[in-house]
Amino acid sequence: MSRHRRPTHPALPWVRGLLAAAAVVAGVAVLTPGAPGPAAATAAVPVVVERGTERAAAAPVRVRVPAAGVHSELLRLGTDASGALVPPEDYGRAGWFTGGAVPGDVGPAVVAGHVDSVDGPAVFARVGGLAPGDEVLVDRADGTTVRFAVTEVTRYPKRDFPTEAVYGPTPRAELRLVTCGGDFDRSARSYLDNVVVTAVLTG
Repeated sequence: MSRHRRPTHPALPWVRGLLAAAAVVAGVAVLTPGAPGPAAATAAVPVVVERGTERAAAAPVRVRVPAAGVHSELLRLGTDASGALVPPEDYGRAGWFTGGAVPGDVGPAVVAGHVDSVDGPAVFARVGGLAPGDEVLVDRADGTTVRFAVTEVTRYPKRDFPTEAVYGPTPRAELRLVTCGGDFDRSARSYLDNVVVTAVLTG
């Protein structure tokens, strides 16, 4: 899995391709270069307004994708000292980038997961096979569940990752599931492409 840099605009993850030659077969987004990020993650939880009163948005705690066999606790992903996103250490669990939108709030919420490891399939092994209309559910800490429907599944070469399209502002609540795909480069110990699943809020 790669590490992502935070953006120049607030609360959206600016991302950069850091293709580490890891000792394991890993898989999550390697993205296009961006401006340097801060020394550490703010891990800020967005604030929303409800009936004129500010409240902290409920953080996501689990993601479920029935069509892909995903039922995972959501780890919180932050950044390291260089401003790059630290990927999940557990290949069996997905992670939510805490500097982006909370799933269900306006903006693109980003959830990343590995596709496999030397031990076999990982949490997002079947995400690339999703189809438009497939459901993605995110359970939040307040007991609510937000539902999304997949609109598209796209694969991009890592060197041409569409940073703004994936992480840029949106006028509605959207979700991005990001993992690796395509051919595996044995010399680099990484996949050549990224798979990005886009989903929109349905309820």
